Amino acid sequence: MAEEIDLQEQDDRELFEHYRFEADKGQALLRLDKFLMNRVENTSRNRIQNAIDAQTVFVNGNLVKASYKIKPFDVVTLVLAEPPRDTEVYPEDIPLDIRYEDDDLLIVNKQAGMVVHPGYNNYTGTLVNALSFHFSKLPTLPGNIGRPGLVHRIDKDTSGLLVIAKTEWAMTVLAKQFYDHTINRKYTALVWGDVLEDGTVTGYIGRSLKDRRVMDVYEEPEKGKWAVTHYRVIERFGYVTLVECSLETGRTHQIRAHMKSIGHPLFSDELYGGKKILKGTTFTKYKQFVANCFQIMPRQALHAQHLGFMHPRTKQMVDFDVSLPSDFQGVIDKWRSYSSMPEQ
Repeated sequence: MAEEIDLQEQDDRELFEHYRFEADKGQALLRLDKFLMNRVENTSRNRIQNAIDAQTVFVNGNLVKASYKIKPFDVVTLVLAEPPRDTEVYPEDIPLDIRYEDDDLLIVNKQAGMVVHPGYNNYTGTLVNALSFHFSKLPTLPGNIGRPGLVHRIDKDTSGLLVIAKTEWAMTVLAKQFYDHTINRKYTALVWGDVLEDGTVTGYIGRSLKDRRVMDVYEEPEKGKWAVTHYRVIERFGYVTLVECSLETGRTHQIRAHMKSIGHPLFSDELYGGKKILKGTTFTKYKQFVANCFQIMPRQALHAQHLGFMHPRTKQMVDFDVSLPSDFQGVIDKWRSYSSMPEQ
């Protein structure tokens, strides 16, 4: 039973709301800790339970236990004594792999595992923290305070190229190109299954109703944002296929959600169901082979390999490419070798 301690009575503790979730009308009864696990990124069940025990989680304004069952339209809030720090940036001396730089912009090759900008549970060690150290002043887009230089992003465990604006002018021109979908972005991805032909995936991408960490593809416009991904086959390995994905739009987890929607989730993508054997044999040798691949590349097989755009100052088209990182190349080499062997 919820303890009758209303948020209004907590004013003297100066609590600040960090998260707020409202359960959908179709929400099945679900323990509070499991409900939050599905919605708060980069956390653990133990951390969620500690927050509940510390009385920083409220349901409909009341303190509850971890075993409380969430029902439709419940409002869950996570409050802490300090204000959210999403807009604070702390410079850190983190090495950057800069592939190009001039007075207006720089091209960075982001390593897998690096978060692009600070957010809840990721206040340090991000690309923005590194940029703030190496560059004393970078511009910020309206509504993106705390993300200096950024005009786009890629996921934490996706490697590859990002363009960073060094001036207000460059940021304005680059942001317009992203808005107009004139930026040329190509990703290399290893996906499950034998992709028979090149194609295009479309649909409205929005948050999953079952797991807020995941994006789903919908047919209804009101459920998400329109997204278009073109893909072409680079090389086939039987049970997996190496593809190139070109983006017309840049939605959250676009390639990951789109490829899963057509039955080809990214290899080793745990969040989208790709970190288990989806194609292949039942032989122990094959299972061990795939396990070894997962060990080499424990993150989704996605790399932002090409970036092309009109330079803000010269008005000339510029193109940048970066080779695959060692983990990705290592997995490709293993699959190429495996697929060339006699039938397993």
